[in-house]
Amino acid sequence: MLNGVRIIEIEGLGPGPFASMLLADLGADVIVVHRKGGAVTPGMPDRSLLDRGKRSIALDLKDADDLATLKALITTADGLIEGFRPGVMEKLGVGPEVCQQLNPRLVYGRMTGWGQNGPLEKVAGHDLNYISMSGALWYSSAPGDAPQTPATLVGDIGGGAMYLVTGLLAGILNARETGQGTVVDAAIYDGSAHMMNLLMNLRQTGNLSDNRGRSLLDGPHWSRTYRCADGGFMTVQCLEPKFYALFLDLLGLSDDPDFQQQYNPKLWQTLTDRLTGIFASHPRDHWAEIFVGTDACVAPVLSPEEAKTHPMNAARNTWTEQGGNLQAAGAPRFSTYDWTPSPSPERGEHDAEIRASLKG
Repeated sequence: MLNGVRIIEIEGLGPGPFASMLLADLGADVIVVHRKGGAVTPGMPDRSLLDRGKRSIALDLKDADDLATLKALITTADGLIEGFRPGVMEKLGVGPEVCQQLNPRLVYGRMTGWGQNGPLEKVAGHDLNYISMSGALWYSSAPGDAPQTPATLVGDIGGGAMYLVTGLLAGILNARETGQGTVVDAAIYDGSAHMMNLLMNLRQTGNLSDNRGRSLLDGPHWSRTYRCADGGFMTVQCLEPKFYALFLDLLGLSDDPDFQQQYNPKLWQTLTDRLTGIFASHPRDHWAEIFVGTDACVAPVLSPEEAKTHPMNAARNTWTEQGGNLQAAGAPRFSTYDWTPSPSPERGEHDAEIRASLKG
């Protein structure tokens, strides 16, 4: 889908590499500039899954010749991705002004936690810090529990990488019409707050409260995760009355007068306690079998390995193994584009090929 689009990625961590992986999955020519002679970041594999489908060149950006090579690459690119703190790329001599003088149509993507300006712009932080400050973490746990969120998904990926990709693609479309590039300031703080607008919409109807456990989606007994007898979990979120009615029917609770009062907040905690006892009476797979294929909006919580063996995956091949490593397939899907996983390159694997193309 992105054939003919070239992205230069300056090696980094987390949302930047994820964003460029997504662009590579969509068919863009992504060239990742790995640090020449640089040690692999502790905890990261030699050949990162996030580098799949990319080409690699190893450069030392403090070396004049290598810096010249990067600048030559930039003249051929549609977009650039970097994830340093504000000012670092300028010190290296490849900030937005320099790069857009070399290539006026370049879309310069900047991935940070706090953004390019503001009182925290040069302060360190991580996913959980950004989403806690933006408000995105507020409704993430049951009342009385400490807020907790799946690692990196809401901040680094949702509020960061996805907004960077959106910004880059919008900028590239505009540049092809106008010939003028732009700088994309993708801050996890901003993106995670923007995602909250779906919930903010509920505030207008009175269904979102600043008191956790009192809102339409984080308070009711029908919008919870329940522990089962074997330690597994089931998720329940039957918001609409017709789905809730089916949920009650499958549990044999249709005639219970308290459960009939779906939207009575005074009963939510009592009914949550009752459902807690019901789900704890049988293992997860017992409940999964009861609810599978129904509109009751109930599903088991699966690990990635379990998801790989589920019938849903057999139908869609969402989870695959490449070289013994479990990974998710590209998304979204297109009727005119078939995605196949490409291996991650060795660091600097495409040096000769890339340099030769620049000389040509």
